[in-house]
Amino acid sequence: MATKKKQPATPKEVIINLGEVDADLNQKWPWKDNSIDEAVAVNLLHYLKPDDRIHFVNELCRVLKVDGKAQVQVPYWCSNRAFADLNVAWPPVSEGWFFFLDKAWREANVPKETRYTCNFSPTWGYNLHPAISTRNQEYQQHAVTFWKEASQDLCATLTKL
Repeated sequence: MATKKKQPATPKEVIINLGEVDADLNQKWPWKDNSIDEAVAVNLLHYLKPDDRIHFVNELCRVLKVDGKAQVQVPYWCSNRAFADLNVAWPPVSEGWFFFLDKAWREANVPKETRYTCNFSPTWGYNLHPAISTRNQEYQQHAVTFWKEASQDLCATLTKL
C-alpha cells in the first residue's frame, strides 16, 4: 500500500486593506520590507496632503514584494466628488501623478532630485458615470476627456518593480 506524500502548504498571500489598518500611515509602516503581496487603498489617498502622499507611496513600495500590486481608487480630479468633501487635500489626484511613481520616468523627466524612492509600473482607468458606462469606447474616451462628470473615480494598479 502506497502512502500519500504530504504536499507542502502553499504560502498564503498577504493582503492589506490600508483603509482598515490601525496604524499611523504618516509614520514608518509596521510591516517588514518586501512582506506584502497586495495592498488596497480605496478612498484614502486623496485625504493625504502632498508630502504624505509621497511618504505613502514610498512606504507602500518598501513593504510590497517585487511584482506585488496595490489597487488605488480616488475620486476623479474633476468629479464633483473630488471637491464635495472639505477633508480632501488639495490638489486632487490626477493621472499625471502616477507617472512620478515610476523611477525610470522620473530619471528621464524630472530635472531635479525628488523625495520619491518608490518604483512602480502604474496603470489606470476610470469608473464611469452610469449614463456613460454603457456607451461605446470612443464615446467614453471623448466623455472622459471633455466632460466633467463622465468619470467618477480614478482606479490605478501599482506594480512594484
